[in-house]
Amino acid sequence: MYKFTIRDKVYRFNDLKTLLAKASPYRSGDVLAGICAESYEERVAAQIALADVPLKTFLTEAVIPYESDDVTRLIIDSHNDTAFTYINSLTVGEFRDWLLSDEADCGILKTIEAGITPEMAAAVSKLMRNQDLIAVARKCEVVTRFRNTIGLKGHFSTRLQPNHPTDDPKGIAASIIEGLLYGSGDAVIGINPATDSPSTVLNLLTLIDNLRGRFDIPIQSCVLSHITTTLELANKGAPVDLCFQSIGGTEKANKSFGISLDLLEEAYQATLSLNRGTVGKNVMYFETGQGSELSANAHHGVDQQTCEVRAYAVARKFKPLLVNSVVGFIGPEYLYDGKQITRAALEDHFCGKLLGLPMGVDICYTNHAEADQDDMDNLLTLLGVAGCNFIMGIPGSDDIMLNYQSTSFHDALYLRKVLGLRPAPEFEQWLVKQGIVDEKGGLLPVNSSHKLISGIIT
Repeated sequence: MYKFTIRDKVYRFNDLKTLLAKASPYRSGDVLAGICAESYEERVAAQIALADVPLKTFLTEAVIPYESDDVTRLIIDSHNDTAFTYINSLTVGEFRDWLLSDEADCGILKTIEAGITPEMAAAVSKLMRNQDLIAVARKCEVVTRFRNTIGLKGHFSTRLQPNHPTDDPKGIAASIIEGLLYGSGDAVIGINPATDSPSTVLNLLTLIDNLRGRFDIPIQSCVLSHITTTLELANKGAPVDLCFQSIGGTEKANKSFGISLDLLEEAYQATLSLNRGTVGKNVMYFETGQGSELSANAHHGVDQQTCEVRAYAVARKFKPLLVNSVVGFIGPEYLYDGKQITRAALEDHFCGKLLGLPMGVDICYTNHAEADQDDMDNLLTLLGVAGCNFIMGIPGSDDIMLNYQSTSFHDALYLRKVLGLRPAPEFEQWLVKQGIVDEKGGLLPVNSSHKLISGIIT
């Protein structure tokens, strides 16, 4: 039992799960689940009570029972006691203050990441203002490698997302070329296929691989099919660079995606065995999003943000190249408006980085959400300041296959320019060599005689 008194009124919270839910900043998904604070005062009472909870408590009181959930078992069994010794005497509130101190620099945060459980990260984020989330996340550097190097300080990458409603190769190729000419694609060229058929996925993988090989582009590709399709193709020797899967923070949520931890391990090993990386071996790409557990009726009464961070424990096990919070994609039932989307994105990025993950964010919203592109511009800038590893690059910011609004090639250029950020170093060298950007990173004009365009035409 946790409690706090305000003006002679005692607020009681039966367990840690309830306390975390009541302390969570307001969002529509927790209202829908019936677990949010009933008033602003109750939320503040929960946050004050949460601040006094020792971090050690999260190792003995699970929000979802150890016996009934394999994600809980993964979190507890993989916890690093040695890394935890740096912070094991702290309460959640003291942990917040320490994270914001100069003592907690990049090196120290790297040292302790394996000792932080998802619930600890979620808890401390609930006590933080937006600027706190930005300040701490900015201190974290999470670097991953496959054919280029992603996540270095001063660098900022994009996933080139050339989706097409019929998987038309010409339409996809046109979007890829356009994105490359805007300096997009160093995180990955990642296609969401309209169909999950192995033949279609293989055709798309081959299309990107042929283009990459023809122009010797230091990038990685991914077709975001279900992991079973990717596994089948990898076992046949198809040109699979990265293995993709959407993941959740509970065993039941992952079952709704048609996956298990064992299946993820099998696919991870199969993709590693292809040995296609040149500068590194991070081969997994995961996507997450607040609300997926609730939408699958698999949240066990846990608030959506804590569920989201638990998914990061699954991702962390497989040393991914990329983790992407598709923050506003599920809809206003879970994140109602621009304010809620912004808060959730900053939470996700902070918590992922604190756990040692290479976090990117799909800065996005559905057309029935109370949000617009100005909200996304604000969030884009905040995440750039926070040190986000990558965002999406979509023609015109309008995904014509998935039917949602995201960020464009131009948005990434804006962020690089105003914050002085550069693409992945290997990719930037290629852009300079191709005459796409100058030595200072400025975009150069192109015409039909440009070597990349003329090479495609011929």
